[in-house]
Parts: sequence; C-alpha cells; structure tokens
Amino acid sequence: MIPSLQSEGLVLAEVNGCLGVITLNRPQALNALSLAMIRDMTTLLCAWGDDSRIQAVAVLGAGRDGKPAAFCAGGDIRFFHQAALAGDEALEAFFTEEYALNHLIHQFPKPYIALMDGVVMGGGMGISQGAKLRVLTEHSKLAMPETNIGLFPDVGGGYFLSRCPGHSGEWLALTGQVIGAGDAIELGLGDVFVKSAELPAIIAAFRTGVQDSAEHVVATVMERADLAPVAEHWESRALINRHFQAASVPALFASLEADSDPWAKHTLETLRKRSPLMMAVTLEQIRRARGLSLADDLRMERDLVHRSFHLRPGAASETVEGIRALAVDKDHQPRWNPARVEDVSREQVDAFFASPWTPATHPLRDLA
Repeated sequence: MIPSLQSEGLVLAEVNGCLGVITLNRPQALNALSLAMIRDMTTLLCAWGDDSRIQAVAVLGAGRDGKPAAFCAGGDIRFFHQAALAGDEALEAFFTEEYALNHLIHQFPKPYIALMDGVVMGGGMGISQGAKLRVLTEHSKLAMPETNIGLFPDVGGGYFLSRCPGHSGEWLALTGQVIGAGDAIELGLGDVFVKSAELPAIIAAFRTGVQDSAEHVVATVMERADLAPVAEHWESRALINRHFQAASVPALFASLEADSDPWAKHTLETLRKRSPLMMAVTLEQIRRARGLSLADDLRMERDLVHRSFHLRPGAASETVEGIRALAVDKDHQPRWNPARVEDVSREQVDAFFASPWTPATHPLRDLA
C-alpha cells in the first residue's frame, strides 16, 4: 500500500485503516519542496488514488521542537537560483512536475485533507488549495509572495487567487501579503479553523486511531473545529477593491498615491519594492486566469515560469536577481530591470505569455 519513495526520508508515508498520511519531513527548511519530494507525493497520490483500500489522504508538515510550525514554505528557491545559473534541466522538470502535482491534488477522487498549520506559502499553497478540507490554526500564515523574488504567483495561483472575492486576488498576488486563518476563510482559501492545541490529537487519531471510512476521517477534524478568528483585513476590503481594480500597475500606483489613508501609503511602499516587470506580468496573469480552467491556467503558468528564467537567461532574469537579493547575497537590494513601473512596455509583458510550445508539445498537454 506504500510504494517505494526516492526523497530519502523527506516525505514520510503511513497507512492507518483507510487513511493514507503524508508528512513533509524537511523541517529545517520549513518543509520546502524539492523535486524528489514532489515526485514522492505524486507517486503516493497516484497509488492511493487507485487503491480501493485507501479512502482518504491527509498531508501535514513535520515540526521542530520549540520552533514555529510550518506546513510548507514553498519551493526550494536556492535550487532555482543554482539551477538557472548552471543551465540545469532539472529546473524545467521541477515546474512541470510540481504543476502536474497541483492539478492531481485538485482532481484527487478522494478526500484530501491539508493540515495548514504555520507557514503555508507558494508551493505550500499549491499542495493545499486543491484539498477537499483545508484546515487552519491560529498559527497559519498564508501567502503567495513570489513577486518578492521577481516571480509571479504560480502553482495554480492564477486560478485560486482570481477566484477570491472582489479584487482581493490582485492584492494578494501583487503585494505577497501574509494572511491568517480569519482572512483565509473569508477569501475562500481555507475551510475550517482548529486551535493548534487540538492538532496533536487529530494527528494521533490519523496515525493510530480507528479510521475505517472517509467520513470518519473528516469527522476526526470536524469534531474539533472552532469559530475562526476575525478577519484582520476585513476593514480594508473596500480600499482593496477600489485600488486593485486598476487597469494597470501605473494606474494602481497613481490610485494609491492619491489616497491619504495610511493603508494606501503602506501598500504603495510594499509595491515599490517589487519588480515592476513582474508586477505587470502578475496583474495580467490574474486577469487572464479568471476565464481559464485550472488546467489551462497551469499551462499558462508553465509558459510564464519558462519565460521568467529564459527570456533573459542567467543572472539577467528578474527571478534570479530577486532570489539573489533575498536568499543568496541577502542584501535586499534587487536591481530590477526596468526599475520603474512607467518603463514597463506592453511588449515586454506579452512576451511572457507567448508559449514556447505548441499545444501538442506542451509539457502539461495531458492535464484534463
């Protein structure tokens, strides 16, 4: 019931009755995903999806004693940086297989339960947003922070962010704002709230309790569900919708600049730190994704991520430069090109959306 895995213990698998349990076991890196981990999750879900003895799957992140929780902090961005500079083909495989895994989770035929305790960012959102039951705690910190490294919110971010109420999706995508459980549930990015003190009992029940039906697995969580905290950003919703409906990034900046509200000033300060080019790409991504299926959105994002690393290869890539500034040299002084939102051209943005593949040769052509 448990197939052989290749990540050398970075993904752990258990079966208890009808339940398959996946534990991301890279706590020192906040359970960030490697290619081997993506492959192991895919192997497990494909095997368990076809196994009639498995009726539900739960996924959680391993913790560290005395340290804040982390479900999954995303992909391994240092690997992205090294692979891009070295021309390593594993970079292409990473995104193809990660996006296929995201699609598999959204389409999984059995209840898939994500215990989203602590940090849930980037790739962590990709392996949780397709869950049938997204479980949040008071420690949950959700974000799609890719614009902070000169990228865009991938892993299906176009799909699930564009479906948030109003223009909250644009706000989350461009700013990379971190939100807690209350906001996540209000915005449709989470389902139930459980106090973190209840999680050990839930996990123990998953691992050793009687789990004889999918309904019992879900009830193990739901009997401990509680009222969610108040949404912290609820009072800003009108401002978010007013400003982030702007037709372009320069128009968004102008709108924020004309508003004396402290929220507008803070938001503008945040956006000024982001790559002007990748903010424009991200805004276009979210707007296009509203009319796309999940599969088509993931194919678009696969085009975009290829262009992010190859339109300007190596160190000239906005993404490579963003990762350098944040995680490699850690100088937090990215040299964006162009440096001003006014200097981003329509042609520069459109180039990201031109697929390098035909429909028949696209690496995600088989997504239904």
